[in-house]
Amino acid sequence: MTTAEIAIPEKSLADRLMTPRILVGLVLLMWIPLTIYVMFGKSLGPAKDIILMPAIPATVILYLLAVRAWRESWVAILGLTLVFFWLFMAVTAPWLPLVDPNKPTVASFTLPLHTKKDMFFWLGSDQKGRDMLSRTIWGCQRVLVWGVTATFVAYVVGAAFGLVAGYLAGWWDEVISFIANVFLSFPVMVLYILILNYIGASGFNIIIAVTFASAPAIMRIVRGLTLDIKTRDYIFAAQTRGEHPIYIMLIELLPNSRGPIIVDACLRLGYTTVAITTLTFLGLGLQPPDPDWGLMIKESAITGLIPQFSYQLLIPALSVSTLILGFNLLADGLREMSLRD
Repeated sequence: MTTAEIAIPEKSLADRLMTPRILVGLVLLMWIPLTIYVMFGKSLGPAKDIILMPAIPATVILYLLAVRAWRESWVAILGLTLVFFWLFMAVTAPWLPLVDPNKPTVASFTLPLHTKKDMFFWLGSDQKGRDMLSRTIWGCQRVLVWGVTATFVAYVVGAAFGLVAGYLAGWWDEVISFIANVFLSFPVMVLYILILNYIGASGFNIIIAVTFASAPAIMRIVRGLTLDIKTRDYIFAAQTRGEHPIYIMLIELLPNSRGPIIVDACLRLGYTTVAITTLTFLGLGLQPPDPDWGLMIKESAITGLIPQFSYQLLIPALSVSTLILGFNLLADGLREMSLRD
């Protein structure tokens, strides 16, 4: 049989989509519209809902591709499903049949699955008569966008300093490690409160606070990985070819340390979600009037203690818990699969 007669199996559509370039494109197609919608939606006017339209198919395709790729770990699939459930709610919120989450009504303190003043409430209403279901779904947008964006910025900063400290060593390592140790000496929540009290409470300032609090720990992780990987033969080969240190750090070192970094990133997303919710509860995080899970917990801190109205406290608390559980299960599943490899 000649080479021409050998049948080469054709790749499936899923296999053709599982390329780094397409996957990055899908992530950007999902995340950039959602970020613009949350951060700058008020200045975009009535056309802001159209921005989210490309994010819906991108979210669905990414979920299906991830399920196919990680199907060997049910833990990863369960975590992925929880995270993508809230992502799907976030990108489809403008088209769901929901009432205005900020509109008060006379139907206050309505229990879940009850009707009051000719209005039916699936998850009840709060002390101002606002629909709990609407506020829960709309609230996930702010938690996801600010939490993931803050973690991403912290990773960019921490990974950059970790690569420099680990690869260049010498006085670079000493200076960067000393500064990181200074920040790590502060309790994380104390550092958050100090920074936000100084620069003010807002979403963008949360990114700054998370970067200062998380980047030093990320730097330590990336530095340790770099110290191990830089002794490998392919690093010596790149140095022999005369490659620039920046090329070696970004092209040779960083991609080969991605496994532990991805696992840590999933766990750190959970930590950041807890931090943002806690800061909002303390009045130092995301500000009203837009709904947010931490703000919902804060507003129901008193009425939620009454057993009859405990749903006002339980619904946002369980929403936060499911998202954090999703990130943690995803991290466990990815770690489990990496150990098999």
